Amino acid sequence: MRCPRATELFGQVRVNPQYSIGLYGLPAPDLAEIPEGALQFSPQIPGALALEDVPPASLGGMVMAAPPGTVERRYALALSLLALRPGARFLAMAPKTKGGGRIAKELEGLGCKVESTSRRHQRVIQTTRPAEFEKPAAGLVDDAIAAGGPCFIDALGFWSQPGVFSWDRIDSGTVLLLSTLPPLAGQGADLGCGIGVVARAVLAEAGVTRIDLIDIDRRAIAAARRNITDRRAALQWADVRTLTGLSDLDFVITNPPFHDGGREDRALGEVFLRQSHRALRDGGVAWLVANVHLPYESVLNAAFSHVALRAEKGGFKVFEARK
Repeated sequence: MRCPRATELFGQVRVNPQYSIGLYGLPAPDLAEIPEGALQFSPQIPGALALEDVPPASLGGMVMAAPPGTVERRYALALSLLALRPGARFLAMAPKTKGGGRIAKELEGLGCKVESTSRRHQRVIQTTRPAEFEKPAAGLVDDAIAAGGPCFIDALGFWSQPGVFSWDRIDSGTVLLLSTLPPLAGQGADLGCGIGVVARAVLAEAGVTRIDLIDIDRRAIAAARRNITDRRAALQWADVRTLTGLSDLDFVITNPPFHDGGREDRALGEVFLRQSHRALRDGGVAWLVANVHLPYESVLNAAFSHVALRAEKGGFKVFEARK
C-alpha cells in the first residue's frame, strides 16, 4: 500500500492568500510531496509563521510532520484543525515509535474521520476538517490548545511551553553548569538559550554589559522574552549552525544539543563549539556543559588555546575553554 502524495490529497487547490497550504516541520519527501508555495509553521524553523496567528478556517490544507511529545502534538493538531477551512484535507505523519501510532486516535477524539496507512516505519494519517466541532470534540480541541500553550511554571518561576527542551524542569546539565560558572563580565552570548534559565542567572552580575540569547525554537525565545526583562539582554530566533554577526565576545555559555530530528547527531554539538570559538575575542572564554559520553574534548582542544574540565557529576561535564 502506498502513501498518497500531497498533490493527490489536495487535488487542484490553488495556493493563494485566502486558502494557502500549510506545512508543519519537514515531512519525509518520499511520504509527502509538498505543494509549491506551502507556508511553513514549525516553531523550530526560524522565519516560519506562527500557527497560533492564523485566522480560523483560512488554510486550504495542511501537511504535518507531527511532533513526538504528546501534549505538543495534540496542540499542533488542534491548532491546525482550527486553521483549516471546513472540508480541507489534513495529512499528518510521524514514526511509529515517536507518536505516529497515536495520531489517528487523537484526531478521532478531535472529531475527525481518519484513514491510516503505514510506510517506512511511519504512520501516515489522512483526514478532513469537520464542518463543525460538536461536543465533546469542541471541548477537547480547546483543552488541547490550553494544555499545549505558553504557561508559567510555579515550581521554576519561569514561563515555558510543552515542546521546548526540558520545558517543565531545569535539566541536570544546566544545574551543574549554574553551580560551576564563575562571575562573568562584559559582552557574551547564550547559544541554545532555551527559556533563559542560565542567562537570567548570568545577568545577576553587574559586570555583564550585554548577553545575546539565541535559540532555534520560537517558543523558547518567546518564553525567554517573558522571563528576562533586563535591557542588557537581546534575543534572537535563529539557527546557531548558520549564525553570523557575533564577534569579539568576552564569554559564551552553551549547553549544545546533540539530537537532530530525533536522532543523535554529535556533529550538531560540535558546530556549537566552533561557533562559540568564532564569536569570542582572543582571550575570551566559553563555558559549556555536555553529557559525559560525548567526545567533545578533541574539538575543544583543536580550537581553543586552553581547555579545562571544571566539573563532572551525574552524567554531565562542564568545560572552560579559552580562546
